[in-house]
Amino acid sequence: MHSKLLLALASLGLATAAQAEVTDQMIQNEATTKGSVLTWGVNTQGQRYSPLKQVNTATVGKLAPVWAFSFGGEKQRGQEAQPVIYNGRMFVTASYSRIFALDATTGKKLWKYEHRLPEGIMPCCDVVNRGAALYDNLVIFATLDAQLVALDQATGDVVWKEKIDDYAAGYSATAAPIIANGLILTGVSGGEFGVVGRVEARDARTGAMVWSRPTVEGHMGYTYDKEGNKKENGISGTVNKSWPGDLWKTGGAATWLGGTYDAKTGLAYFGTGNPAPWNSHLRQGDNLFSCSTVAIDIKTGQIKWHYQGTPNDSWDFDGVNEFVTFDMDGKRVGGKADRNGYFYVNDASTGELLNAFPFVKKITWASSIDLKTGRPNFIADNRPGSPTDGDGGSKGSPVFAAPGFLGGKNQMPMAYSPDTKLFYVPANEWGMEIWNEPVAYKKGAAYLGAGFTIKPLNPDYIGAMRAIDPKTGRTVWEVKNTAPLWGGVLTTGGNLVFWGTPEGYLKAADAKTGKVVWEFQTGSGVVAPPVTWQQGGEQYVSVVSGWGGAVPLWGGEVAKKVNLLEQGGMVWVFKIPSAGGATKKAAAGDAKLAAN
Repeated sequence: MHSKLLLALASLGLATAAQAEVTDQMIQNEATTKGSVLTWGVNTQGQRYSPLKQVNTATVGKLAPVWAFSFGGEKQRGQEAQPVIYNGRMFVTASYSRIFALDATTGKKLWKYEHRLPEGIMPCCDVVNRGAALYDNLVIFATLDAQLVALDQATGDVVWKEKIDDYAAGYSATAAPIIANGLILTGVSGGEFGVVGRVEARDARTGAMVWSRPTVEGHMGYTYDKEGNKKENGISGTVNKSWPGDLWKTGGAATWLGGTYDAKTGLAYFGTGNPAPWNSHLRQGDNLFSCSTVAIDIKTGQIKWHYQGTPNDSWDFDGVNEFVTFDMDGKRVGGKADRNGYFYVNDASTGELLNAFPFVKKITWASSIDLKTGRPNFIADNRPGSPTDGDGGSKGSPVFAAPGFLGGKNQMPMAYSPDTKLFYVPANEWGMEIWNEPVAYKKGAAYLGAGFTIKPLNPDYIGAMRAIDPKTGRTVWEVKNTAPLWGGVLTTGGNLVFWGTPEGYLKAADAKTGKVVWEFQTGSGVVAPPVTWQQGGEQYVSVVSGWGGAVPLWGGEVAKKVNLLEQGGMVWVFKIPSAGGATKKAAAGDAKLAAN
């Protein structure tokens, strides 16, 4: 069947069984196509931009619910998933490692898979899952007991299942996998338990390992042949170069948010979490590759470059946040709003630092970033003290630090618009009191060596949706929010920015001015990113609603401030009523022309 006809039929929601397989080319075209959402991040670069324009600043006021679906049961914990949509089906994950296939037009449940979880799983920050990957006829997602499961898109039957690592040692998996040239790329969660972070590449059709790349300096990488035999592929970095003693063996640097991929550079970009333990006085040195962006050649599994935002981290400033690639001044570059409060722009091919600036109002751990060396200018007095210098070794001197360890931005992904050339960043203004404590590693036990409490910085708001110019560092506009923002962002060709709030609202603002032009109350807090797609000539918008995640578990005084919020578990889908009649006819005409 002619490719143009297939695309036209897909835009009408008329895809056939013969073309049900998701291909690499389809995934790479996702930045410009309209009929589906094939990957976490909306495109593999993580831009979360859709060119759809039917819902725009002039029409968004008519946006109304079409259907809603409840995840049901007694498992209404944090719902952080981004749905993926293809061939008239929505695939959406839910808390406790569940996944649902729904009719994308009506919300009818087609099938459900509920992973059987063992006793003793140790997720750090709620029993969340952030989404699935589509490839061939498979839908693939990770589970809280550190497994990877591939299901048949049509039936929900298990096609393959592979173990990532040992959940009893603190490993888990919550991120949405991504697909790059037939490989499924995944990271690991569990940085608070002394795990060793890594990125793995598997054959997406079979689950067979292709390569594994550790993100803690000193550990060996491997490649695998078709029989599963492994071969050494070089140590990450140099043993003991940036880690003292044996601490690198339980070094953390978990890749718990997953990654992005850019076909123009051939590199996958993964952020790495905090070094373990939190007490930085035990591990003098930069502690590579923690709190970094690592760029990995997907063909070889080698780290081509790295950039470390917080060397010798003492504040739990995980560097896992997404590295979003885009074009600027004729270069392929990437932007990252780091948990430490700074926004970084790096050359996507070499890692060269091009710009760095604060995207939150208060930062106490560093005064600035040196653009020549790429290193932060630390404020020494604002690092928590060593327990050996405190009261008999029980507690180091506390400091007040901003941002708090939940970050200027955390798991909630930002968006980039090639139309406005702005990033839309869900930022939070909060701080913490933090101190260090003695600690020793024990397999499967929390490995912190610190105490803390989160505190708000302002009486009237914590969260702020900010439009940021990556060239100048200027905040073009902001929309403040009483509670912290914990859900992701979507921007569209209709000059809109969509995001959710813990108070339950899905909001849309003018991408150029920040004026809020629409909102809808979903009934529970939104801590997930919205998506949009076109089907049957009509544009749909969807978001998952369900309060939870790290804030109510770790948020200290902030958690108390938002303890009135109710948990939930719903998928909401919206469109403009009767908007698609004329568009349907036009799309049918396109299909006819393509057939000719």
